Amino acid sequence: MVIPVHDVNPVRRTPWVTYALIAANFYVFLSTPGFAGSVTGESSLSQLCHLQAFLDHYAAVPRELIHHQMPQVVPTGDVGPHGAGCVVAPPGYDKSPAVSVLTALFLHGGWLHLLGNMLFLLIFGNNVEDRMGHIRFALFYVVCGYAASYGFALLNDDSGDPLIGASGAIAGVLGAYLVLYPKARVWVLVPFLIFLPLRLPAWLVLGFWFVLQAFYSSGEGVSKAGTVAYAAHVVGFLVGMLLAWPLKPGTPPPPEPRGLLFGRKARPRHTW
Repeated sequence: MVIPVHDVNPVRRTPWVTYALIAANFYVFLSTPGFAGSVTGESSLSQLCHLQAFLDHYAAVPRELIHHQMPQVVPTGDVGPHGAGCVVAPPGYDKSPAVSVLTALFLHGGWLHLLGNMLFLLIFGNNVEDRMGHIRFALFYVVCGYAASYGFALLNDDSGDPLIGASGAIAGVLGAYLVLYPKARVWVLVPFLIFLPLRLPAWLVLGFWFVLQAFYSSGEGVSKAGTVAYAAHVVGFLVGMLLAWPLKPGTPPPPEPRGLLFGRKARPRHTW
């Protein structure tokens, strides 16, 4: 797995929507019950009960999205007598499954989940927003998120596990970037004994990422206890490619890379 750190593809305008999405994701994460446990690595039963109640309310659940089967009882956030577990009761709120897809896009399960998503959004989102414009990019982001969530739910319609994270929407951003800027160069860190810095074409970095997600979504290479919704990544990526395709004609090419290439000094090229 390679870790992107920067792309050689300047933008013409400030990506305000990308910055706002990143800020909103951090704000929601820091406001999520049980956040203290995610920092220290330890969570009390009370924190876990509050977190479970919060996710049942605001996370997307495949069974709810497809069959509208709402649970009869949900955690209240309280701890039972003598620490016997989380108290459950009939929900005291009306949950809209469709709206839960939107709220779930801003929920994350921990620091690694959040930081990984935001890194990809920061590197690739600015150029896609630059090409689409602020309003269209915001709509594009939400559409990809909804498509990824409902696509995953259709493939796992009997699942009652909460689906959270911006990964599906960000996968759409990656798919759009691949269509619009396949030849842009991306600085990545490749773990090989040490982290080797390489500058690779976007089609290779993002193509490898997509193949890996598709491989994992088939159930290969991961344990059955895995909690990553790889199928949502695949759906979001494909939808992002499809929506970006009409914008490909007329998209200005990225600048020709100079200097370091694959960790070595590139030789000067002569034109005739």
